[in-house]
Amino acid sequence: MKPEQGSQPKELKRSMKSRHLFMLSIGGVIGTGLFLGSGYAIGEAGPFGAITAYLFGGLLMYLVMVCLGELSVVMPVSGSFQSHAERFIGPASGFMIGWTYWLSWAIYVGLEFIAAGLLMARWFPDVPVWVWCTVFSLLLFGINALTTRSFAEMEYWFSAIKVLAVLFFIVVGGAAIFGLVPIKGQSA
Repeated sequence: MKPEQGSQPKELKRSMKSRHLFMLSIGGVIGTGLFLGSGYAIGEAGPFGAITAYLFGGLLMYLVMVCLGELSVVMPVSGSFQSHAERFIGPASGFMIGWTYWLSWAIYVGLEFIAAGLLMARWFPDVPVWVWCTVFSLLLFGINALTTRSFAEMEYWFSAIKVLAVLFFIVVGGAAIFGLVPIKGQSA
């Protein structure tokens, strides 16, 4: 069936490649919380407690994502879990889940800007944090205003940088554990 003249088509255009989606999913789980929050978690719970908590949280996230994947296969719509809740639970549930999701992202994005500003303040202590928040918010808006293909390509490379940084930290941490890298204050 052809759409009527002047009406919008009902399907989304698929302009991202599988490599974009793969790297977006990996880079999406690596946030500033990993860089800023891991030290706090290890300090509070110890290495064993932090690893246990991360494994438990990872298991819960895995189970949620498997369930969401199953629902998306059964009902492939652009509204994701908000549409699933609306159909399988009720319209009120879908409405509340949609707004709760929006609110959580609105708060999360603000926290990410503040975290990025705090990280940049370590290198540029004379620049106020709000300036970095403004710069990063304009950068994020600019990236999102691009075409989907351009957005996906930029996010692919930003995610690749995050993955390489994590791998670098793992290598340096392993080298420090085995004594290849001297640690300040460590007795020989």
